[in-house]
Amino acid sequence: MNIDWAALGQVFGVSLVVTVGMVGVFTLGIVGTSRKPREQGNGTAAATGGPGALARTGAYACFALCAAVVAYGIYLIVA
Repeated sequence: MNIDWAALGQVFGVSLVVTVGMVGVFTLGIVGTSRKPREQGNGTAAATGGPGALARTGAYACFALCAAVVAYGIYLIVA
């Protein structure tokens, strides 16, 4: 039985980088959805739009990227 150690090392390296990257992207999504709108001077919440909406849109993009990577991984396994 021969083990191709170079190929095993490449698979390990790619798996490690993708895993750490996806955890980071998912974390950015969580942080983006946990943002609260800033309060204005008169005590009312800020209107929709602005930094809160931008953070939420970025968070949804992060979650969409995570879902796409998971779907691609399932495609690779099934095919």
